[in-house]
Amino acid sequence: MIDVRDIKTRYSEIEKNIRDRYMNVDLKKIAEDMDKRSVLLSETEALRARRNETAQKMKGKLDPETRSALIEEGKAIKEELAKKEAELAEIDKVFQEEARTIPNYYSPEAPIGKEDKDNLAIKFYGEPMKFAFKAKDHVQLGEDLDILDFESGAKVSGQKFYYIKNKGVILQMALERYAMDIVLKHGFTPFITPDIAKEEILQGIGFNPRGAESNIYTLEGTGTCLVGTAEITLGGYYSGEIIDKKDLPIKMTGLSHCFRREAGGAGQYSKGLYRVHQFSKLEMFIYCLPEESDSFHKEILAIEEEIFQGLGIPYRIVDTATGDLGAPAYRKYDIEAWMPGRGDEGEYGEVTSTSNCTDYQARSLNIRYRDDDGKLKFVHMLNGTAMALSRAVVAVMENYQEEDGSIRIPEALVPYCGFDRIER
Repeated sequence: MIDVRDIKTRYSEIEKNIRDRYMNVDLKKIAEDMDKRSVLLSETEALRARRNETAQKMKGKLDPETRSALIEEGKAIKEELAKKEAELAEIDKVFQEEARTIPNYYSPEAPIGKEDKDNLAIKFYGEPMKFAFKAKDHVQLGEDLDILDFESGAKVSGQKFYYIKNKGVILQMALERYAMDIVLKHGFTPFITPDIAKEEILQGIGFNPRGAESNIYTLEGTGTCLVGTAEITLGGYYSGEIIDKKDLPIKMTGLSHCFRREAGGAGQYSKGLYRVHQFSKLEMFIYCLPEESDSFHKEILAIEEEIFQGLGIPYRIVDTATGDLGAPAYRKYDIEAWMPGRGDEGEYGEVTSTSNCTDYQARSLNIRYRDDDGKLKFVHMLNGTAMALSRAVVAVMENYQEEDGSIRIPEALVPYCGFDRIER
């Protein structure tokens, strides 16, 4: 969340930020509730002071009439204080929930726009694959080669679940270790993270665990959810802690399963492995000093590029428009890989993203460091996809398909796979 004091000092800027993000946030009501909370807080503190003052008077030598009057006054203060504290607790809860709906400030360099079509392509790598034959999509390739089984996945678990089989399993495991080795080379500490997190951690990271718009599976009656990304569990790792400044930056990479409801995800671009309810992902996460977050954001993006360049996959980088940023993100870059099986002639599809969330998540999770001046300050937090395994499999299968229906293995993956081709 933002610093709530900004609601008073930066009201117009916050209002514009909400407007440019095309979000529906009632900032006027939030400001009014902040004022109500402030008044109730002052009244509560005044009553507590009167209660303490009365208690002090009771310790003196008093005549019975004065003592009786003070007892009655104490009872009245106690009743009034209990009433005010209940009102304060209620308005504070409402205000905190409302304040969390205010998005992070966006970078002045981010493109202004409503949705993904307004994202700005800032770099292209490689030439899109052109074949002398009609390219197949990964669903057809996978079923023909008996490495993907969507029909059995739907029968056993429901739509958007799947089985990976035979050499497809080895391909995914090879991609996982290939990406891990590159990330470790850049100084990240590896983790295998829990697949479940408490709702307060999800809220702190900026995910909505409940409601029709939620993309999260909640575990009813437990106060926990299945995670949609290791960003949640890596970001919650230091919640409520003060990190030694000398330990920053902290660079973590987490392998986890990811579970997403994908409500409303439909159409040809959601076909097959591209948009599913369960997949595995290797995530990068960095805690750092505020003045370092821009440079670390570029570093994460460079690592993502290194991974896909090593695979020989053509891609483009897009600078995400304000309306497509997501509430916690100050700035976000996506890598979109060329997918020859998409549509009639191929299309780009997102395979990674990286976000600089500045201190937005750290404020909600209360993650701080003590600066050289002795003051406690909030760290900056960044995340980035090293590899979403399901989408990486799509990119490799479609870009390395052969006319006979086989799939060549990228040279960088051959040592990890132990074979150089998947055939019928």
